[in-house]
Amino acid sequence: MSERLTELEVRVAFQDKTLQDLNEVVTRQQREIDRLTKELEAVKSRLSGLAPSMVIPQEDEKPPPHY
Repeated sequence: MSERLTELEVRVAFQDKTLQDLNEVVTRQQREIDRLTKELEAVKSRLSGLAPSMVIPQEDEKPPPHY
């Protein structure tokens, strides 16, 4: 009985350590996702301000020369 209890305590301790490690990984990944999201938004805003759109409204589109 004592041996089984010791084995269960070891398993619980191992699982606690594993959960801590996984939590650290998830936390680090979330920080990285947040940083990358902000960086992507900054790049998108810079790109939108660099040049006007290459697409013009359809009503401004001239017909092709073969018409």
